[in-house]
Amino acid sequence: MSANNNEQLEPNEEQLPQDSSAQDQASATNASEVVNDESTESEVKVENNDPAFKDEDALNKLLDELAETKDKYLRLYAEFDNYKKRTAKENYELRQTAGKDVIYSLLEVLDDCNRAESVLNTTDDIAIAREGVQLVFNKFRKNLEDKGVKVMEAKGEEFNVDLHEAITEIPAPTEDMKGKIID
Repeated sequence: MSANNNEQLEPNEEQLPQDSSAQDQASATNASEVVNDESTESEVKVENNDPAFKDEDALNKLLDELAETKDKYLRLYAEFDNYKKRTAKENYELRQTAGKDVIYSLLEVLDDCNRAESVLNTTDDIAIAREGVQLVFNKFRKNLEDKGVKVMEAKGEEFNVDLHEAITEIPAPTEDMKGKIID
């Protein structure tokens, strides 16, 4: 029974179409393609003897429009690719220099901190040391305010996850302080 099934699955030469070479010859005579290698774009011109395609000019016009559309697509794609590369480069450069101004302004505060530390080590007068440290903190706050950082009063307010960050969680000293910021 399996031998019969194998014989049935194999096509007979008699079942195959005999006129495939005739079809190939007919299609070769009906349409021919000419490719122009002189330009970067390949121009395809079709000569067709079939009565359905008598209007060669309309067909060639469509092919020219297709080539023009392909050219526009490639140019648009190249422009978009250049845009992506340019914006990636700009973002990289921005990240490299974004904190430059902040760090530069904080260097002055760091110098003042070093001076205050040397004064703290050499003097016994607490009032002078306190005044120097207070000047350094004021300069630090002013630099941050100039960069857009604002003081946020949060002590005693309800804890908001979007605005606040919890360092630790402790039991509330009174019932009305539950869920509020203590320090």
